[in-house]
Amino acid sequence: MTSSSAVDFYWRPGCGFCSRLERELAGRNVTLRKHNIWDDPAHAAVVRDAANGNETVPTVVIGAVALVNPSAEAVVAALAAAGR
Repeated sequence: MTSSSAVDFYWRPGCGFCSRLERELAGRNVTLRKHNIWDDPAHAAVVRDAANGNETVPTVVIGAVALVNPSAEAVVAALAAAGR
């Protein structure tokens, strides 16, 4: 997968769900643009917008589609639906 088809991956340190999803996506050769929600308030705002005001991570954004705490399979399916 090229960097132009990378997905935006919102995470925070210490999040086991984030670590697991990152590993599973790496195993499927999905390129991630990682955004630590604790480093940038704008990143946290993206997650709150997607998660009904909560800072639920991992959150993955593919184009206009946001997936809150998705499975790796859901991310791959969303990539396929987006033609990536």
